[in-house]
Amino acid sequence: MANLRDIRRRIKSVKNTRQITRAMQLVSSSKMKRAQDAALAGRPYAFILGQMLHTVSRALLASGTDIEHPFFEKRSVKRRGILLLSTDKGLCGPLNTNLFRLISEQVQGEASFFTVGKKGAQYVAREGLDQAGAYEISDKAESKEVVPLVDSAIAAYKAGHIDTLEIAYPSFVNVLVQEPVLLPILPILDLESMLAELKKKIKGDAELEIDESRAITFEPSAADILASLPERYVEFMIYQMILESRASEYSARMVAMKSATDNASKLVDSLTLDYNKARQAAITQEILEIAAASAA
Repeated sequence: MANLRDIRRRIKSVKNTRQITRAMQLVSSSKMKRAQDAALAGRPYAFILGQMLHTVSRALLASGTDIEHPFFEKRSVKRRGILLLSTDKGLCGPLNTNLFRLISEQVQGEASFFTVGKKGAQYVAREGLDQAGAYEISDKAESKEVVPLVDSAIAAYKAGHIDTLEIAYPSFVNVLVQEPVLLPILPILDLESMLAELKKKIKGDAELEIDESRAITFEPSAADILASLPERYVEFMIYQMILESRASEYSARMVAMKSATDNASKLVDSLTLDYNKARQAAITQEILEIAAASAA
């Protein structure tokens, strides 16, 4: 009977675990929809902002004016700046592990890390990497929360403490696929490739085409616009990548919790079968003992 008690105890424990994972799955599912909508809605804005920056920079070059802005200057890279977007909690499958593996493979040499999320901060501390700043963004991921992070990263870039600014984050592809990406942001050297990548993610690409042959009048001048537009571009790109990482996090967590719930259900079924077999064996043994006693 001790064996039956152990099986019953284990069945109860697995059922309790299943109830928890099921609740976490439902919560993640609700947050996932909101995060996905925010990430998808922000992509066209990022594309249009990039197009504006591209158009202004081309207009200046076409007029024979050199672009004098620190974000457009190519530097010799002595120290890279990495903005690492991770999660605050675990239980989201291999999302953080894949991201940290990408960092270990592609970030060699001197680098300073700006981390968003406790898991990223723990990874940087564990690996003995240089941490320039650790930030926390709430589940809502409001734009005002990103301002201290952006200001700190841009200040470090302008001061020459870092020579690049790159974002490592889990890019949202769909509910089942989250791809770790290391995306260069500063210096701004290849806007066309960035726009092409953004365009791939946006449905209805034809609606986002801009006729570059048309005449454009800038008020104030293109140079005045270019004085402030790059920082707005960098700020919104960082914010958009945070939205993407949030969508990836909740998608990965929902899938992980669903898998855990399904596995718990299978384990309960298997344990129930074992319990019934053991119970039947115990009943059969008691009948045999009674029959043997009667015959004696």
